[in-house]
Amino acid sequence: MKIAVIGSINMDQTVLAERIPLKGETVKGSDLQYIPGGKGANQAVAMARLGAEVTMFGCVGNDENGRHLIKNLETNNVKTDNIKIVDGEPTGIAIITLGEDDNTIVVVAGANHCTDISYIESIKNELFKHDMVVFQHEIPLDAVHYAIEICHEKGIPIVLNPAPAADVPKEIVEKVTYITPNEHEAYLIFGEGMSEEEILKRYPEKLIITKGSKGVSTCLKSGEILSIPCIKSSIVDTTGAGDTFNGAFAVKICGGDKMKEALIYANTAAGLSVEKMGAQGGMPTSEEVELRIGNILL
Repeated sequence: MKIAVIGSINMDQTVLAERIPLKGETVKGSDLQYIPGGKGANQAVAMARLGAEVTMFGCVGNDENGRHLIKNLETNNVKTDNIKIVDGEPTGIAIITLGEDDNTIVVVAGANHCTDISYIESIKNELFKHDMVVFQHEIPLDAVHYAIEICHEKGIPIVLNPAPAADVPKEIVEKVTYITPNEHEAYLIFGEGMSEEEILKRYPEKLIITKGSKGVSTCLKSGEILSIPCIKSSIVDTTGAGDTFNGAFAVKICGGDKMKEALIYANTAAGLSVEKMGAQGGMPTSEEVELRIGNILL
């Protein structure tokens, strides 16, 4: 199973606060950590820890953060040969505030802007060697859409996690195999005039809506709405839970699992991920996920 990820590679600057500050307010922080992140890199690490053969495609700056992030990916068994090191651009940074079992995130794209159409052209032959390609929205959207189009032409299954929120053209929705927005992203893409059930039934087993503490929902090909609840977790840091979900879902669906089993597995992995600090720090192994699923079934 060979999965490619095209996306962002960031250094997360994470501060622990007593709560999320209001506009114009100053609150006390208790800790500051520098943790590897970026939605693309997070999803790549999540998949590698769950046993997939993963290649990361993206860009970093020619700086210490970039070198550290590449080494971190390699340590997590993610292939990095196709990552471009860009002179004159800083590696991407995400500034994260944690408080009240939630977070706020500000992203500075930096070298992620260089994951553009010309970069996609330069790596497309390597991309086509994979069994599935996973995308997010932290690189230029025209490059995301172009890469989806050429992968679709080659018949390669595609997972699109449309985050951060942005419009997705209907023709792109049609070309992806799976699209995994949260509730806000789903209404932005598909329109607020429809109920969740109506939206899901338009795209059976393509559209998967993640809903945080309310779990995840999709529509099966039979027309039945399938909702999978979250597992009970001792929350430490919610950063990266969605990336863990997407990585775990991609691994299981690429491996041939049916939709229900893939979503249970992905939801369990996401639930485990929030019990440790850092987007990648809490990402579980396949053994840890299987053990938790087994305990839940007991």
